[in-house]
Amino acid sequence: MSYIAERRQEEKDRRRIEIVEAAEALYRELGWDAVTMDRVARRARLSRALVYVYFKDKQDLLFAISVRALEMLQRRFEEASERSSTGIEKITAIGRAYIAYAQEFPHYFDACARLELHAPDANEPPSEQERACIAAGLRVHDVVVAALAYGQRDGTIRPDLGDLTVTSRVLWGFTHGIMQIAMTKGKPLAQVGISVPQLFEHAIGLICRMLTPQAA
Repeated sequence: MSYIAERRQEEKDRRRIEIVEAAEALYRELGWDAVTMDRVARRARLSRALVYVYFKDKQDLLFAISVRALEMLQRRFEEASERSSTGIEKITAIGRAYIAYAQEFPHYFDACARLELHAPDANEPPSEQERACIAAGLRVHDVVVAALAYGQRDGTIRPDLGDLTVTSRVLWGFTHGIMQIAMTKGKPLAQVGISVPQLFEHAIGLICRMLTPQAA
């Protein structure tokens, strides 16, 4: 790549980062429904037309933010796993890391939730942003699958779980759903005597019992 081409690419990368950071800041401050391409352009101090050069629509921006969210989640999962000794401890630590992540970065958790609701268009190939998002999600699941496999080798996780990539998705759905309930139904839960921490602990306990080998 020539010097001029390299400088042009650096400029494009810088502009793209500025746009994503502006969109993420608005998301964090106002919520996703309040984010518009016009607001992103004003926040980034760029023209609306230039924002559309980099991102075809608001959904494309959500993919870019979701990549950041998933990369952060992957790091949190890896750190939690590395701090733990056995497979079941790794899975427990990953579950707790996900809960902490949702509480610390609610806009990232919301981005992940919106991503789960996205239905790909079967008639169009995924955009570059969507492909990056899919790849980032696979890397998150790779961490969980590795922890499950580690537990099967050390005997702390039952060997009859079947396809661990499927198990990882089931755990994701279970944990994600529990957190959505906790974040939106805290008051109704309290009215029947259930605290959010109690709900989380019960969910983690159930996961451990489901994954742990049964005593003979």
